Amino acid sequence: MDEEPHTPAATEAEAFDVKSFLARLTDLPGVYRMLDAKGEVLYVGKAKNLKKRVASYFRENLPSPRTALMVAQIARIETMTTRSEAEALLLENNLIKRLSPRYNILFRDDKSYPYIVVTRDAFPRLAFYRGSTDRRADFFGPFPSAGAVRESIALLQKMFCLRTCENSVFNNRSRPCLLYQIKRCSAPCVGLIEAKDYARDVQLAALFLQGRNQEVLGHLEQMMDAAAAALDFEQAARYRDQIQSLRRVRDKQFIESTRGEDADIVAVVVENGMLCINLAMVRGGRHLGDRPQFPEHTGDHSPEAVLSAFLAHHYASHPVPGRIFLNRLPGDADIAENLTQLAGQPVVLAKPRTTMHKTWMAMAEQSARLSIASRLDVHSRQSARLAALLDFLSIEIDPVGQGMEEARIECFDISHTQGESAVASCVVYRGKGMSRQDYRRFNITDIQPGDDYAAIRQAVRRRYEKVASGEGIAPTLVLIDGGKGQLAVAVEALNDLGLGMLPIVGVAKGEARKPGLESLIFPDGREPVQLSPEHPALHLIQEIRDEAHRFAIFGHRARRSKSRQGSQLDTIEGIGPKRRKALLVHFGSLQGVRNAGIDQLASVPGIRRELAETIFKALH
Repeated sequence: MDEEPHTPAATEAEAFDVKSFLARLTDLPGVYRMLDAKGEVLYVGKAKNLKKRVASYFRENLPSPRTALMVAQIARIETMTTRSEAEALLLENNLIKRLSPRYNILFRDDKSYPYIVVTRDAFPRLAFYRGSTDRRADFFGPFPSAGAVRESIALLQKMFCLRTCENSVFNNRSRPCLLYQIKRCSAPCVGLIEAKDYARDVQLAALFLQGRNQEVLGHLEQMMDAAAAALDFEQAARYRDQIQSLRRVRDKQFIESTRGEDADIVAVVVENGMLCINLAMVRGGRHLGDRPQFPEHTGDHSPEAVLSAFLAHHYASHPVPGRIFLNRLPGDADIAENLTQLAGQPVVLAKPRTTMHKTWMAMAEQSARLSIASRLDVHSRQSARLAALLDFLSIEIDPVGQGMEEARIECFDISHTQGESAVASCVVYRGKGMSRQDYRRFNITDIQPGDDYAAIRQAVRRRYEKVASGEGIAPTLVLIDGGKGQLAVAVEALNDLGLGMLPIVGVAKGEARKPGLESLIFPDGREPVQLSPEHPALHLIQEIRDEAHRFAIFGHRARRSKSRQGSQLDTIEGIGPKRRKALLVHFGSLQGVRNAGIDQLASVPGIRRELAETIFKALH
């Protein structure tokens, strides 16, 4: 990919010279970025022919007022050429994720879908996995949700008794664990199953995950007959139980293709002014469930255009199946060709024709409608709670802005263990719900351990320094999880920054810390107020406060764990960052290192036997 050298350098004072720019523009495929006078990206798009695509924005009759508004703000356009349109699609997707332009259709950034992984150890492990795949293990999926993965793992444990424990646990067992007792594991850790028998169970599990259920049943029936012929009735009974379990699973999976196909079902539904895209996944012929998406910035885009944007966004970073069934055809006629290039194999986009495929689509459309109804209900309740809180606190929303949807509430909390590894959280609620991309954590330093007042002061100052300098976004309301003392130091910090005008309230826990008995503390000296447990404003405060508490605790635990793990190994002579990392990766945790013997420690690359003895002595 090459960046074009002919990007005009427009300023606020000079108009964008469209004719001159288009005259120098290339006919190659690539990506274009439209920027306003402040240098902010308005829109990112891809093109098979950059010159034709960009020129289409400057004709007289534009397709929508929204597009016309965007074009009126263009101060300059930057382009990057690519070798193909498929490559441009990948680049466009990465830029949209990174820049979030306000005129692009935006989708929630699911970094990865979960998989089931089967490791390639001597006794392979069955596990939940989320991340990029490689060839060091066998991956099955993707699955639409973590719940679908865990349900499948539970089924595989029942039917094939594969281990799920970490290697650090597996390598140090001296007797079977509880999973063996409840017949969910065959206990290979203590030699209760032969390696060849365990490998056979792994192979059958892999066939099951590929949707080849009939082959699995055939293998099990043959082994049951062979065991019965050899008068090994106990083993035959185990095979019989596996067969019965598999048949029950097959009967429950009433929406199942006998061909073991891989396909995605994408349904676009518009109801009550809301658009939902529902993605359902079929892998190995098994319907694994679905996931709804509600894109942002759809504006006056047609459902077909939103569908095209979804296909480009989703499959630029996720595996592309051979067939994708749609309830309407996408607006981009080239999307099938682009996906084919991405997948390296033919990809068919089509409406469902068979009874099975139509059933899958009907399920996806119904799920989308239910998701829209649920979302509208949640939005209605959120709006009522937010309105009740702002009304109670006499906070007015700027009528010139977008009103209630732009209201921003930020809540602070502190978490530590007797002053150790203190972490402050700042969570953000925006109009329709919690805005996780705006969350912040602050590692608290240079204070007396356990001084919550100093911790709150530091967190508030660090959060609003940029707001005071005119760079950040000022909140509609600040909540402090704490009593009068915490609220007082937070107010002092805001005053020091010149932000004393920001509305701020303390949330003090009630008697015995029981929910519903919280008191609101005010900075002007008013008596604390205890809202009734049924008050919608209190429900919103509790939701935000609990989220701040959760976020702070997770951050504190991670910081504490990191400091404790590092410190004990760092005190051992001969252990530097590389060897410490090798030990923790090999044994899974510091506890795994402690449980290891000298021979096991010496088996780690870079650890000599003398050093292994030193580590063992230091940890014991």
